[in-house]
Amino acid sequence: MFYHVKDLQFNARVSRPDPAFATLLLEQFGGANGELAAALRYFGQAFGAKNPYPDKYDMLMDIAIEEFSHLEIVGATIQMLLTGINGDLKNAAENSEIMKLLDGKTAKEELIHQGITAPQFFVGTAGGPAYTNSQGVPWSAAYINGDVQGDLSSDLRSDIAAETRAKMVYEYLLQFTDDPHVKETLNFLMTREVAHYQMFEAALGTINPNFPPGVLQADPRFSNTYFNMSSGNDFAGPWCEGESTVLKETIQYVDDPVSYIMETNGLLRHEAKGTNRTEQAVEKANRQMSQLKMEEINGSVPQGIQQWNTPGLEEKDPAERKTKHAPSKRRRTTKN
Repeated sequence: MFYHVKDLQFNARVSRPDPAFATLLLEQFGGANGELAAALRYFGQAFGAKNPYPDKYDMLMDIAIEEFSHLEIVGATIQMLLTGINGDLKNAAENSEIMKLLDGKTAKEELIHQGITAPQFFVGTAGGPAYTNSQGVPWSAAYINGDVQGDLSSDLRSDIAAETRAKMVYEYLLQFTDDPHVKETLNFLMTREVAHYQMFEAALGTINPNFPPGVLQADPRFSNTYFNMSSGNDFAGPWCEGESTVLKETIQYVDDPVSYIMETNGLLRHEAKGTNRTEQAVEKANRQMSQLKMEEINGSVPQGIQQWNTPGLEEKDPAERKTKHAPSKRRRTTKN
């Protein structure tokens, strides 16, 4: 159950209409790294986490709902940046806000040129935000379908990357407007991406084990081998020398991979080096992880008739419901 509070989470403001920047801002409304994509990404991931990870389910739903509120902020800002277009298209009022920006036919043609990458502003939505990116490409679920993989450690890593990309888009957008009020809104939205990044990172840290993602462990013959697959100047770093970050294996550097692959018959004679892990230990860990994950998922599913709502919730004391169920607190928000 969603409950909509008509006031924005952050009170967005604009100093003046700016159709050109409104077009750019569409990237965060209906773009691949925008707020709609984020909201639906976390919303979809939450369903699989409901039983085995009820705490992560609560977090994902909370952040998904916040992302919907950010979509509302972006949409409201776009609408304000396009002030006057809808009325102007309906009655050509010469004193509208958009008309004040124009000075004769040349200026009007320039305005059309500025909005040509998002023509829906003029011939589709008449000044309202559309579910497209800044180039007018419609939003697609293909942006997020790969982010729901049924393994929470994988999903959370994807979420960390998504928050990084969204943060960078806001950072770039800030360079294309000099409106202090718009900058204030963009800075808030950018900062929330940083906050969510840390929340997802913290949540990932509470899942143990969480590496490698999924169930099957890495083959010790190949988990710490670095192949020098380019010619010219070679650069050294912790990715190709020393100890690997998580498995703590000594990295094996293959300087001439062509010769080495020929010598080992396509790596079939390649042996594990620099690691204490064995194939037998990996097979044992695979069986243990399979059992652990299966019990984790199956053990969290109640027997008999299933229901999504918490059984007996309606019979509990209201104060107890508010404490134990964060969604109840969120959805009962009211204005003074």
